[in-house]
Amino acid sequence: MRIITGTARGTRLETLEGEEITRPTIERVKEAIFSMINFELEGRNVLDLFGGSGQMALEALSRGARSATICDSNRDAVAVIKRNAQKTKLYEKTKILSSDYKAAINGCRTGEKFGIVFLDPPYGEYEMLMDSLDRIIRMDILSPNAVVICESNKKEPIEIEGLRVRKFSRYGKVFITVLTNVPEDPDEE
Repeated sequence: MRIITGTARGTRLETLEGEEITRPTIERVKEAIFSMINFELEGRNVLDLFGGSGQMALEALSRGARSATICDSNRDAVAVIKRNAQKTKLYEKTKILSSDYKAAINGCRTGEKFGIVFLDPPYGEYEMLMDSLDRIIRMDILSPNAVVICESNKKEPIEIEGLRVRKFSRYGKVFITVLTNVPEDPDEE
């Protein structure tokens, strides 16, 4: 696994052994996700609530995002994220949290807003995905024109009131839903 492009291009990233702990996004899926959002990264704050190795947030930083908050509840994963952030020379732009997604979202009460959010909880944890989306909306931590990328094994788009589905794609057994808080009709309030 490596950073695809940008300032840290080609940097090999460390991962934890075993998919029961973390399940890194496969390279072709990561490439597809970043081709969908590539022109929306510049200067944005990124939130990755299920960080694993930190690869998604670090890729976004490498491509021009302003900062990244990366969260994981597994201490070993947090240690890997820190090493990867240092290895890519993007550590100064990261805030790495050793907590669950609920605490991470609750900690955003300082008014920080995120323009890009990655949600990739363990597969089969649909309730966790929906709960994290619900909390993100209730806490009002999305900036205008935000993009939320959900990775799951759910064969239908992830839908929730307050966000609209912009794109839904399948990559083998992986399903990507791209949500946004931009209204369907730009004139809509």
